[in-house]
Amino acid sequence: MKKVHWVLGVILSLAVILILLITSFQAAMYADFGFYEKEYEKYDVLPDLDMKMEDVMYVTHEMMDYLKGDRENLEVITTVDGKEQDFFNEQDKLHMADVQGLFIGGLRLRTWAAAVLLICLVVLIAAKASWKYLIPRAFQIALGLTAAGTALLAYLFSRDFSAAFTKFHEIFFTNDLWLFDPAEDYMIRMLPEGLFSDMVIRIGVLFIAGLAVLLIISIIWRKKSKINCTN
Repeated sequence: MKKVHWVLGVILSLAVILILLITSFQAAMYADFGFYEKEYEKYDVLPDLDMKMEDVMYVTHEMMDYLKGDRENLEVITTVDGKEQDFFNEQDKLHMADVQGLFIGGLRLRTWAAAVLLICLVVLIAAKASWKYLIPRAFQIALGLTAAGTALLAYLFSRDFSAAFTKFHEIFFTNDLWLFDPAEDYMIRMLPEGLFSDMVIRIGVLFIAGLAVLLIISIIWRKKSKINCTN
């Protein structure tokens, strides 16, 4: 039974890490819209769109509301290229519907991960496992696995972000709607590749910081856990 307890502990820990990862995505994307304004200035997108910053930020807020399901559609009328028109074309809307599916799917996955976490904890307690001893140690095992995966992804994205970003789209999308022509598409002009690169770094920093906090907690918990039996 002790092996089963350890497996449950690792699964519980991986669920915690998954919750942290998805929350890092959400926080990076939604916690501070000033990030987008700085990115638009950094990559000088306003001249390419012939738009004012307030209009670009309006489009950004509406787009982000759509991604989390707070808007039914992506019809956003604004002044772009000197004309009042819908900012998003048909290809944009189809692709962003796919992106919305991924994002909302991620939020649902976080809910399922929380359920798995609670189930594992309840089972460990009901089985009278030494969960106070086991969980911090199981978390450190899960953290080691996560660190290896994170290091690999960091290497791939830092080595060639464009190639890694392309591979991401090929894995998660079953069509080529993500291939845009900047000459014809406003959205890709507003969201250059550099912005996504900076967003990945932002997500990574939040995720790693969260892991560091959890690691410290697990170390303190492990030192304080006192148990008479061995596992």
